[in-house]
Amino acid sequence: MNRLFIWLYPYLTAATRERIQMTLNGKVVAITGGGTGIGAGLARGLALAGANVTVGGRRSEPLQTLADSVDSPLPIRTHTIDVAENASIEAFFSDIRDQAGQVDILINSAGINIAKRTMAEMDPDEWDRVLRINATGAYRCMREVLPAMRDRRDGLVVNVSSIAGKRAISLGGVVYCASKFAMTAMGTAVANEVRHEGVRITNVYPGEVNTPILDQRPVPVSDEHRESILQPEDIAELVLTICRLPPRACVPEIVIKPTTQEWV
Repeated sequence: MNRLFIWLYPYLTAATRERIQMTLNGKVVAITGGGTGIGAGLARGLALAGANVTVGGRRSEPLQTLADSVDSPLPIRTHTIDVAENASIEAFFSDIRDQAGQVDILINSAGINIAKRTMAEMDPDEWDRVLRINATGAYRCMREVLPAMRDRRDGLVVNVSSIAGKRAISLGGVVYCASKFAMTAMGTAVANEVRHEGVRITNVYPGEVNTPILDQRPVPVSDEHRESILQPEDIAELVLTICRLPPRACVPEIVIKPTTQEWV
């Protein structure tokens, strides 16, 4: 439960307590980009809420470290995935279907940025690489789960985009903004396509978050700044709330930012 529920818990009836706890029990969740950062925070929060979480990333060691650190009702499953490789995506979702069942909730959290972010400095190959991971990778993952969601008329996809997917900001850089705008448009277009088939899609736009992607900033980020911005658990609490909504309710998009970060 998130902090709000913990605060309210003593005042709730037994039936309400059980309903809150059971909402996500056994739900099959797939999370990409989950070894560190936002994805790891989401995996931890959803697993503690009772979901059957499989978390994927390119390196097995961070995934296993995460899984070993969470004492959840169902152990976090791990499987490597490189969302830039179609075969890796297919293997990841095939494993989930075989070992856990059809995916109820997909969270597209895999993403990268580069250090040389201006048009003048950027290598064209880097354009292809960032788009392949941030946009095409998310599309490929959605393509793996949507047919079954549509068949059973139930399912949720959460795309972890960025405020750079709503505002073309210089801090994000040319290709990162382009890739996140692509994710935004894809999520919105597909949501409109499947809205009568019981499938919900939410685009989440975080502002600055203290994750390893900050290490790719052209200017180093201070420890003080890292502590002042959003933390992965903040995103997890928001997404948990979205996941707990009844099937009739959909959040198309939502912005979450540090209190001190400008929004224009």
